[in-house]
Amino acid sequence: MGKTSSEHGTLELIARDVRPDARRRVTLGKALEGLDADAAFAIYRDELGRIILDPQVSIPAREVWLFRNAKALAMVRRGLQDAADGKTVTYRDVAALADDVES
Repeated sequence: MGKTSSEHGTLELIARDVRPDARRRVTLGKALEGLDADAAFAIYRDELGRIILDPQVSIPAREVWLFRNAKALAMVRRGLQDAADGKTVTYRDVAALADDVES
């Protein structure tokens, strides 16, 4: 429908004149297209009365250490980028890998 800029970045108008039903609910429909199916939302209201839905996804507690360890997270991201760029090494057996790691 149209885009505009704000202090929150570029906003895309999804629908006009949407009104809450009798139970004060609003259908989001098209606004949710492309979002992760597991997303939940933090809901904010600013001083102008605008309601902002901020999509969130949770991670298992056993994995949170990675996001709290900047060095480990950088190593994982670098490894993922290397794999995406085709910078991989294939080992025929574990002994060859162990020899390579030790040297």
